Amino acid sequence: MPRLAETPQDLLSQSEALALSGLEFMQKILDGTNPGPPIGATMGYMLHDISDGRAVFRGTPEFNVTNPMGTVHGGWYGTLLDSAMACAVMTKVPRGSVYTTLEYKINILRSIPLGMQVDCIGTTDHVGRSTGVAHGEIRGVEDGKLYATGSTTCIVMKIAT
Repeated sequence: MPRLAETPQDLLSQSEALALSGLEFMQKILDGTNPGPPIGATMGYMLHDISDGRAVFRGTPEFNVTNPMGTVHGGWYGTLLDSAMACAVMTKVPRGSVYTTLEYKINILRSIPLGMQVDCIGTTDHVGRSTGVAHGEIRGVEDGKLYATGSTTCIVMKIAT
C-alpha cells in the first residue's frame, strides 16, 4: 500500500534514488517500501498501478481543488496528468539517471464531478538517452468516460555511472 512522505527527511537521498532503475523506484513507492510525493495528499490522488512504460494514479477531486465557479480547477487535471505521464517515463529511466518534465499540454474534455473517482493513465511513446515522450488520459472509474487527455516531453539526465 503506498504511503506519502510527510517531511523532507522521508524522501530518498539522491544516492539512494540513483541506485534504483526508474521502474524499481516506482515499484517501491507502490508497495510502500519508499514514500510517494506529498503532492498526492495535497491534491487527493495516489499511485495505483505501475508497470514498464505505464503509470496509473487514482484520485477524487473534492471541494479543496475547485476554482471560484465551484468546478474542478484546471490545475488539478494538469497536476494529475503530469504525475502519470512523467512517472510512466520514469519507469524507463535507467539506474544512475533522473528525469524531469520539460513541458506538458492538457485538453479538458468535460468537467469531473466533485467526489467522483478517476484513473489517470500515463503511457510512454518514446524514452531515449535524453528525452522521454508520453501521453495520458483521465477516465472515470465507474463510468469509463474520458475527461481529459495530455502529452508530455521529459528530459532524461545521466547523473552517475
